Amino acid sequence: MSGVFDNYNHSKEIGGYFELEIKKNGDFLHSNALKLNSARNCFKYILVSKKPTKIYIPAYICNSMLQPLKDCDIEYQFYNIDEKFEITNDLSFEKNDFLLYVNYFGLKSDFCKFIADKYGTNLIIDNSQAFFEKPIKNIDTIYSPRKFFGVSDGGYLYTDSTINQKLDVDFSYDHISHLIGRIEKSASKFYNDFRISEECLSNRPIRFMSKFTSLILENIDYEKAKLKRERNFLFLHNYLKVSNLLDINIHSINGPMVYPYLTKNKNLRDELIKMKIYVAKYWEEVEQRPNVDLFEKDLVDKLVPLPIDQRYNLDDMYSIIRAIKHVK
Repeated sequence: MSGVFDNYNHSKEIGGYFELEIKKNGDFLHSNALKLNSARNCFKYILVSKKPTKIYIPAYICNSMLQPLKDCDIEYQFYNIDEKFEITNDLSFEKNDFLLYVNYFGLKSDFCKFIADKYGTNLIIDNSQAFFEKPIKNIDTIYSPRKFFGVSDGGYLYTDSTINQKLDVDFSYDHISHLIGRIEKSASKFYNDFRISEECLSNRPIRFMSKFTSLILENIDYEKAKLKRERNFLFLHNYLKVSNLLDINIHSINGPMVYPYLTKNKNLRDELIKMKIYVAKYWEEVEQRPNVDLFEKDLVDKLVPLPIDQRYNLDDMYSIIRAIKHVK
């Protein structure tokens, strides 16, 4: 044969075993964002591109957000937050200094707008806990989809800056066993795999989001997830607001990550875990930082982030309430 069959050069694999059959429908939030492999690398992307002289960063934040600063050899200074999760320090800014602010639990969007007016493009908003919140125009903004959905990696970044280096596409196949394991067995049996997956992210260079993560994120009913989160949040708040030491403005919720329950009972977290209600602890390393105030220490020891996500219904929320009342 000749003509159309001449000069055959074929690289696509045909046949063999099947992959996961996930329909690609292209429906995902933050379609205009830069899709990278983690939220911390979104932060690092900003540092590499804008080369700030100094970053003001909250004392109440995960260590993972400090690593990009160390990697880029950028000076940083901690600031404190008050009971409203708002900045308490008077910050003295030079021209190329930047401020990183966390939209805590997705409840501080109004404050984000306030400080955006104050600090302008020297502000970086960390919306890792506020996936459904829209970015503020001209403000660098970071998102972490794995805090809201069943993916092992990925980050979204809104920025007007670029870095002068070619980025590869990342991959997920080597750190998704905990996701599959939880479907077939239980979260507790694959918790160590989850920890390994988290550690794996800490050493990844800046890359584009993996095809697997992107495909999963294109197949989520975001509106349904948002509404379920809000419904579960409000249900818990209706029962727990009297005992919650945090003053929560329910009018600001927008598909929140968790219900932040601040309690006097330091044992509540461990007791809930014994009852298979798995709640995280944010972030023990905070207590070792200089000039951390009492409220920030209380957040480490006594804040219980109750799960309210789209996997659960009101019966599950009622089970959480009964468990809390049982502990007390």
